[in-house]
Amino acid sequence: MSILRFIHKMPHPFKQGTLRRTLVIYLLIACLFPPLLFSGFTYSSLHSILTHKIRAGIDASLKQEATGFENVLNNLDFVSKQFALDGQTAERVNEYLNSTKVSEKAEIMKDIEASLNVVNFTNPNLGLTVYYNPEAINPILFMNLAVTPDFGVSKLPPFVRYNGAVYFGPHRTQYKNSTNIVVSSLREVRTNGEQPVYIYLETNYNLFREIMNSQLYGMQVSHYLINESGEAFFADNGAAPFAPSSLRWEMAASGNQLHEGYYLFGYESPQGWRLVTAVDKDVFNHEINVWMWRMGVLFLVSFAFAIVLAMLIWMKVYGSLRRVNREIVRMTGEREAPVSLTRVEEFDQLLRNFQVMKTTINELIVEVSDNERMKGKLEMEKLLSQINPHFLHNTLNTAQWLARSNNQDDIDRLLTLLVQLLHYNMGKQSLIVTVRDELEALKKYIELQGFRYEDELDFHIDVDEKALHIPIPRFLLQPLVENAIYHGKNEEHGHIRISIRLLPRGKLRLQVKDNGPGIDEETVKRLIGVAGDRPILGMGIGLKYVRSLLARYYGSEDLLIIDSKPGEGTILSVDIPLDIKEERYDQRLSG
Repeated sequence: MSILRFIHKMPHPFKQGTLRRTLVIYLLIACLFPPLLFSGFTYSSLHSILTHKIRAGIDASLKQEATGFENVLNNLDFVSKQFALDGQTAERVNEYLNSTKVSEKAEIMKDIEASLNVVNFTNPNLGLTVYYNPEAINPILFMNLAVTPDFGVSKLPPFVRYNGAVYFGPHRTQYKNSTNIVVSSLREVRTNGEQPVYIYLETNYNLFREIMNSQLYGMQVSHYLINESGEAFFADNGAAPFAPSSLRWEMAASGNQLHEGYYLFGYESPQGWRLVTAVDKDVFNHEINVWMWRMGVLFLVSFAFAIVLAMLIWMKVYGSLRRVNREIVRMTGEREAPVSLTRVEEFDQLLRNFQVMKTTINELIVEVSDNERMKGKLEMEKLLSQINPHFLHNTLNTAQWLARSNNQDDIDRLLTLLVQLLHYNMGKQSLIVTVRDELEALKKYIELQGFRYEDELDFHIDVDEKALHIPIPRFLLQPLVENAIYHGKNEEHGHIRISIRLLPRGKLRLQVKDNGPGIDEETVKRLIGVAGDRPILGMGIGLKYVRSLLARYYGSEDLLIIDSKPGEGTILSVDIPLDIKEERYDQRLSG
C-alpha cells in the first residue's frame, strides 16, 4: 500500500520537458529494444526455417506416399503380366478356353484357381483376382474371392494407362464382403479365342489406406489424385475439404499457392498420374503459431519487466532527487544543519559537494560579516593613506617656495626633482607607462642622485628609438638603477650603463650594468629576498619589488637575471614580452 501511495503522489512520468519523462522513456527503450530486435530477427530467421522445415517434411512424406503408390501399380503390372501374357497360368487359361471336354475344363479350372491362390498367398499386397470375359453369358471365368453381383469395370473411375494395362481407383472393392478402398488394374489376356478375356486385379484391402496415411506427415492432411486426363478426385474417407473439380495441377506445381485456405503440395509420377496433398493453413502454421505465441508471451513478460524496472529505478532516482531538493530548501532555514545522505553513491557525492558548498557559504557569510565590521576602520585607513602623500607634497612645495625666495637654486632644483619623482611614483595615473615615460622619470632620479654623488658616478643611457612607445610597468627601471648605485658603485669612479633594446621574437631587454666590486651569491639572494632574510632596501624599494612586478604582469619572477661575480661588476637584465595588459589594484587598495 505504501508503494501505491508513493506512486499516486509521484508526478506524471511522461510530463514533457522533465527528467523523469526522459528517464522512463530511455529505460523502456533499453528494456524493450533487445526483445523487439531479437523477436524481429528470430521471426525473419525462424519463420523461414520453420516454413522450410515443414515444407520439406511434407514433400518427403508426399514422395514416400507417391513412391508406395507407384510400387503398388508396378506390382499390379508385374502380376497382371504373369496372369495375362506369360507363365503357366496364362497357358492354362488358354487351354481352358480352347477345350471342349467338361472333365478337362474342370481339371484346368482347379489348376488355375490353385495358381491364383498361390500367387495371392505369396503376394500379400494383392486382393481380389478375377479372369473376366465381358461378352460371355457368365463373364466371371475364375476368381479367388467372391465378387459383388454387379461386378464390372464400366463404372470404375479410370486412373491411368500404364504398360498396356488400365488402372482404376481408388474405388470400393468388388469383393462382396468388404467396403475397403482399393486400386485395381485390367489387362487383356493373350488367348487364341475370338472373345477377349481380361485379368482383373485389386490391391489388398488395407494397402491403400496404409499408403495414404496422415501419420507420415505428423499433421492432418487430405489427399487428391489426378488421373492422366487431369481430373481430380478425393482419395480419403469422409468429406473433401474442397471440391475436387476446383483443383488444378498448376496450383500444386507452384508450391506456394493457397487454395480455399489450404496449402497444396504435388508430386507428378512418371507413370502419368499426380498426387496432391492439401494442408489446412492453420494446421500448417500450427508450429509457427505456437512459436509466435511464445514470442508474444516473452515480449509481454519483457514489457512488464521493463515497466516494473523503470518504475523501480524511477522511484529510486525520484526519491533521491526529492531528498536533494529537500536539502536545498533546508538551506534557507537550517543553513548550518548537515545534509542527509541517500545511500546512492552518485547522489551522495552530489550531497557531499553540496555540504562543502554550504560550509564554504557559511564561511563566506562569516567573512562578509567580519569585513563589514572592519569597513569603518578600512575607510579611515584609506583616508589617511590619501592624506599623507598630499601632506608630503604640500610640505615639499612649501620648502621649494622658501628656497626660491632665498635664491637657493640648488635646493630649489633638488626639491623640484623630488616632487616630480614623488608625483610619478606615488601618483594615481596608469600603472602601465611607455618606455619614454619611464626614461623621463629615471633621468630625474639620476639628476637627483647627482646632487649627492657629484662627479663620482657616470650614467650612460642607450635606448633603441623603436622601443620608446612600448608599454612597461611603472617604476620598473628605477629599482634596477638604484641597486647599481648602492651596490655597484666603484670606490674610484663608477660607471653605470643603462641599455634598452628590442630582441627577436617579440622581446624587450632592459639592462643595467655597473663596474662595481660585484656581489656573491648570498648577497644576490638577500637583494631579491629569497633566502628567508629581509631584502636589502634602497630608498625603501628593492629588487624583490621588481620580481613582484614581473610575476604580476608577465607571470614569472625569473625574468630578472642577476649576473655578478666579486671584482667583475654586476649586470641586471630583464627580458619581457612586448604585449602587456594593464591590471588594476584591488578595490581595497585603490578605493
